[in-house]
Amino acid sequence: MSTTSLTSHVAPLAAGAHVVAAHFLKDVLALALGDGTVVLGRDGAPARVAAHPDAGILVAAGDANRLVTGGDDGRVVAVAADGTLSDIATAEGAWIDALALHPDGSVAYAAGRTVVARDAKARARTLTAPTTACGLAFAPKGYRLAVAHYNGVSLWYPNHETPAEIVEWKGSHIDVTWSPDGRFVVSTMQENALHGWRLQPDRGHMRMSGYPGKVRSVSWSSDGHWLATGGAEAAIVWPFDSREGPTGKAPRECGVRPARVSRVAFHPKAPVLAMGYEDGCILLVRFTDASELLVRPAVKGSAVSALAWDSRGGRLAFGCADGEAGLLTLPA
Repeated sequence: MSTTSLTSHVAPLAAGAHVVAAHFLKDVLALALGDGTVVLGRDGAPARVAAHPDAGILVAAGDANRLVTGGDDGRVVAVAADGTLSDIATAEGAWIDALALHPDGSVAYAAGRTVVARDAKARARTLTAPTTACGLAFAPKGYRLAVAHYNGVSLWYPNHETPAEIVEWKGSHIDVTWSPDGRFVVSTMQENALHGWRLQPDRGHMRMSGYPGKVRSVSWSSDGHWLATGGAEAAIVWPFDSREGPTGKAPRECGVRPARVSRVAFHPKAPVLAMGYEDGCILLVRFTDASELLVRPAVKGSAVSALAWDSRGGRLAFGCADGEAGLLTLPA
């Protein structure tokens, strides 16, 4: 299959350290770096903000107004587009293992077994997970949090007195995501697999296995019909367009190459998937005709560690393990 190149539309950016996450604060690109710095790509020279001085950023999540970072200093920090820093919380003597943001401004973070949900009015509630909480995700509707841990996922209403409901499956669950319609919860596992639960109309299980490596990146299509995943020498894309989800259905494979996919990111509006690989290559694939567009050729030692679209889908940012980064602006 021939591949059209978009490389001439990419502006390089030297982040200078491992890129943990990329996110757009409206029109401002924010890169969270492993050395504790957040780079803000405004007009002119990028601004560098020391969000975690003398510490490293482990996790980050963002919305339109802020990038929230968690570090091995136990701090949770919000960075605004103008570089303003706000301390959200500190977990004394612990690392921040996971973060999640709610559309209403609520924040959840985990340190060891302790999970804290802090609502938009700064009221905090705490859950003690059965084991270390490795992944967090807010439901798309309502104030409900999924917490990934050993042997399952806890589904918790922070404002209710009732205990969290645990949907069980043996093994180590390292991250979790909700489908956009809230009907499915899917976890990534230490065992090179995904596991899912149908929350409606039953608590049916969905086993998605066969990966040669761990799945460290997932992304839902804008219509919620597809879940793209890394961990193989192609993006493995599971169908969720029916009541049963992917049960009994084969996944679609996109961008087959001799390197594993490390990051995936669906376009916010169109059926287009961005795929970053461990060898530094980045491709776009259009679902309508399976055509591939080259964004970045392979670069030895420059594994793609972050991908993010802006809200309009006109720009794609990427970051790499060696501190390289870039911004693709799609031609009109």
